[in-house]
Amino acid sequence: MKEVEFVIGDPLGIHARPAGLLVKEAQRFESECLLTVERNGKSASLKKLLAVMGLGAKKGDRLKITIQGNDEQAAAKAIERWMKEHLA
Repeated sequence: MKEVEFVIGDPLGIHARPAGLLVKEAQRFESECLLTVERNGKSASLKKLLAVMGLGAKKGDRLKITIQGNDEQAAAKAIERWMKEHLA
C-alpha cells in the first residue's frame, strides 16, 4: 500500500475539469485509489468522477490518497506528479 499526501494550492480546488483529468489519470492503473479530504473526513474512489467532485475539496485542504494493488508504485508516482503539476 502506498500513500500520497497533498495540499491543494489551486484557488478553485478540485472542480469539474481537474477532477475529470485526475480521475482519467487514476483509471490508467489497475490499483484501487481512495481519496480522502482530511478537513471533513470524506472519502471516495479516485476512479469515479462524481464521487471525487462530491468531496468538495477546496484550496488549502489536505488530501490523502491511498493506493493498493499490483501497480501501486507507478500509480503513486504518476498521481503525485499530476497533483503537483495541476493543483499546486
